[in-house]
Amino acid sequence: MAFLNDEKINREAKITDDERSILNVLADRLNISMDEASAIEHIIDPVPQNNALDGLNALREMGVLFINRKRSEVFVADEVVAILNELQGKELADKHTLRILRSLSDAELSNILKHYGKKVRGIERTEKIHEIIHSRVAIRHILHRDIFGSNETQNQRKERLKALITDLDLNVDKIGTTLDDRIDVIINTLNQSANDEFEALSAAGFKELYSTLQIHFPKLEKLLKSEFELEESEELDTDKLRALSITPVDILYLLSNDQIKVVRDKMSLSKRGNARQLILESFANANDKLIENYPALAKRDLASLKAAGIEIAEAEIGVKFEEITKEIFETLNLVVDEDIRKAINTAKDKADIIISLSDNDVIIGEAKTCKNGDFAKYSTTSRQVKAYVTRCENQGKRVAQVLIIAPSFSNDFVESAEMDTEVNISLLEAQGLKLIYDAFKARRHPKFSARLLTKGGLLKAELIAKNI
Repeated sequence: MAFLNDEKINREAKITDDERSILNVLADRLNISMDEASAIEHIIDPVPQNNALDGLNALREMGVLFINRKRSEVFVADEVVAILNELQGKELADKHTLRILRSLSDAELSNILKHYGKKVRGIERTEKIHEIIHSRVAIRHILHRDIFGSNETQNQRKERLKALITDLDLNVDKIGTTLDDRIDVIINTLNQSANDEFEALSAAGFKELYSTLQIHFPKLEKLLKSEFELEESEELDTDKLRALSITPVDILYLLSNDQIKVVRDKMSLSKRGNARQLILESFANANDKLIENYPALAKRDLASLKAAGIEIAEAEIGVKFEEITKEIFETLNLVVDEDIRKAINTAKDKADIIISLSDNDVIIGEAKTCKNGDFAKYSTTSRQVKAYVTRCENQGKRVAQVLIIAPSFSNDFVESAEMDTEVNISLLEAQGLKLIYDAFKARRHPKFSARLLTKGGLLKAELIAKNI
């Protein structure tokens, strides 16, 4: 009728904002899901089939998105996505809705489908979840009415949401007293969860979790691309996932409950409690142990590491030392810049760590393990870092300092570093970095600046730790 009324008075046939609000209320009252409402509308207003590029260009001119023509990629800012979701009345991202649906029983999933006249018999659990997600059913409706039977009381519904908050392992101060309060708590907590979830695992822990899941589920990358609608040609690693705001918890919830139990059992974890949280904690704890035994890791002391309950192959120690060093720097609130590191690295020479001090200033970090005695290979190390300095400068960056971390340094190494006129070099012993880390963690309001690492020569870790 909205279209016909416009045509009757010889105006352009379109749906106005007023008409849209009425249609939205009708869809809600008639229990029509958003995908069905959209399909009904497009019976009258057909979707253009051949001018996708024109549509993209129009959206680009409006400032809704950006287009990289060279790589045929479209980018939409997180802030714009939030606005688009708000305009559609979408309170929760699909990845968070998926978590809720994974936490519901089969009967509750069936109740949702029945409410919208969807088929239930003979439908597998995974298909039910897929159908609900792609029907774009409002999460508030799901939690307020759709999962419940008609005979369930208000108190029973509130208790179910209380249990759901526990099942989702949401860290909340108050769960609320009314049904709407508890729905608000669930939605708001999930919407604000990304930062906490990234902080739950270090960069190294996230990488290890992702690698472990890929071993158990070789098709994990394909599943990620499908569920998050990423290009098939996209190369995925944890840095890319982090840039796309895909957290470790998001990945764990992509796997079904049965698949997660398989991982839990293969990792010999407890069968009590939230399986996804147990898996997450196991990787966080593994890195905590490595940080605690950081000096032994630097010395490649396998016996001490084994005594601490850390199983690691000797061939992996160098890479793990580099990863844990990055994690310590991140804990100290330093900006470990993987983009610059990748830009300056070549197949032959790879810098270990790049710390960004500002848009233009960086610190180049090298993490060196040494099994017996002091680290003494100055000529080799200096050639490496000077090559990295040149590449950074070619990228328009100023290298404020080169920082070398090792178990300990020979006197000759220290003297050579202090006398080097080509680059500014600071030396930091692994035990000293651990001391700084411990002091930082012990303070309620620690004060640490990357400039403390730019003094040159062998740094006095005790003095830095004392002044944090």
